[in-house]
Amino acid sequence: MLIKLRVHPDSKKDAVQRLKPDHYEVWTRAAAERGQANAAVLALMGKTLSIHPGRIRLIKGATSPSKIIEVPG
Repeated sequence: MLIKLRVHPDSKKDAVQRLKPDHYEVWTRAAAERGQANAAVLALMGKTLSIHPGRIRLIKGATSPSKIIEVPG
């Protein structure tokens, strides 16, 4: 299953908001450098979807605020 994300790094909070069944908006405190924000986003999405973050793959958007992830299921 593919999920589209809109990520806001360097935010004041860590939060996830579901906009549609396959579209989420994610705020993370992590900086957008050296993959820190990507790792934080995968951890937040894992917690939100009750999936181990290691099973979630970043498909597209490693350097962009718009990302696509793949989750098993």
